[in-house]
Amino acid sequence: MAGNGTTGGDDVRPGHDEAGPRPDGARTPSRRALLGWGGAGLALGAVAAGGTVAAVRSGGAEPAADSGAAVPFHGPHQAGIATAVQDRLHFASFDVTTEDRAELVALLKEWTRAAERMTAGHPVGDGAYGGLAEAPPDDTGEALGLRPSRLTLTLGFGPSLFARDRFGLEGRRPEALVDLPKFPGDNLDATRSGGDLCVQACADDPQVAVHAIRNLARIGMGRTAIRWSQLGFGKTSSTTPDAQTPRNMMGFKDGTRNVSGTDTAALDAHVWVGAKEGAGWMTGGSYLVARRIRMHIETWDRAPLQEQEDVFGRDKGEGAPVGKSKEHDEPFLKAMKPTAHVRLAHPDTNGGATILRRGYSFTDGTDGLGRLDAGLFFLAYQRDVRKGFIPVQRSLAAADALNEYIQHVGSAVFAVPPGVRDRDDWWGRALFS
Repeated sequence: MAGNGTTGGDDVRPGHDEAGPRPDGARTPSRRALLGWGGAGLALGAVAAGGTVAAVRSGGAEPAADSGAAVPFHGPHQAGIATAVQDRLHFASFDVTTEDRAELVALLKEWTRAAERMTAGHPVGDGAYGGLAEAPPDDTGEALGLRPSRLTLTLGFGPSLFARDRFGLEGRRPEALVDLPKFPGDNLDATRSGGDLCVQACADDPQVAVHAIRNLARIGMGRTAIRWSQLGFGKTSSTTPDAQTPRNMMGFKDGTRNVSGTDTAALDAHVWVGAKEGAGWMTGGSYLVARRIRMHIETWDRAPLQEQEDVFGRDKGEGAPVGKSKEHDEPFLKAMKPTAHVRLAHPDTNGGATILRRGYSFTDGTDGLGRLDAGLFFLAYQRDVRKGFIPVQRSLAAADALNEYIQHVGSAVFAVPPGVRDRDDWWGRALFS
């Protein structure tokens, strides 16, 4: 299940016997493994302190192609936001079960060290085998032999973590981390909503993404428990506008005007939290809205083509806006029906509100009535939820013709702190300092 890279068999996740010990207890990758990661012709730099393999960058963005390479873990922002969108997703929301602040901090440190290793293509700790036979191994083992597959792990803090009398964080909740209002048409399932923590695992190999969440859940046992999770396939948006825009489960290109991962000005304007915007510990971070949107596939599939195109405001073949010939042509919003999805979601309709989308399709079997439980797992990053997702969704919920064919059934919002800068840093350090 390795990625579709062009390199030889050495470009794999090493096992226990391919790594040597380090003074800090972690394991350093062998020379053979380091030479293999990233593939023939790809220059790699190993950050010795964290064991993180840095992929070659072009203009600050990771390669979008499935090379099997590693995405750098350390940096001013967390990877998995502006990073070129990978093919697969495993998203998990966690409840914190411990009441001890020190235990929570220890967990975040352990998760950070494990994330450093997994995103670089290493097993967790001392690996999946070769240790004491009487003790569980440090790694579950299902990713042995697999490439890093551009795995990114992105962590966020939910509003409930800041509740009074929990961890002394009630005065640290950012103003922008608001509870989302109930929008018209919402039919939210509490068992698929909320959470104290979230981890978004994206990779080009589904087994690599699942392995990452599985190991973090195992490390957190006794201190956290998974509240809900979602698998996703087939990215429905792109942070690389020069690449082909993906299609959603309705067969349409959506998210053509998404923020580019290489457009630093747009990222600063719409995605990254500035130094003077409320909580200082969030500087360089972002806010995430996750929505599970079920599509009424069977009803949609019976709709005439013209109706489908009117609903979106684009043609189904090229993805061009109404009256235009190419997908990326500037849309003439007034040529669309007032209820068209593109028209209602456009920044010009919402006072300039702009979000970065990283959505994925999902299909979770059937609902017991023979209908597919399928749709879009919508992920949106922004500087401020009050100025990003909320005004856009209010506009859509009020009049979008697409509402006849979809329903929001799960919802969560998280504060995503800045990146882990080096080996001495850890997820959420500024929050708990």
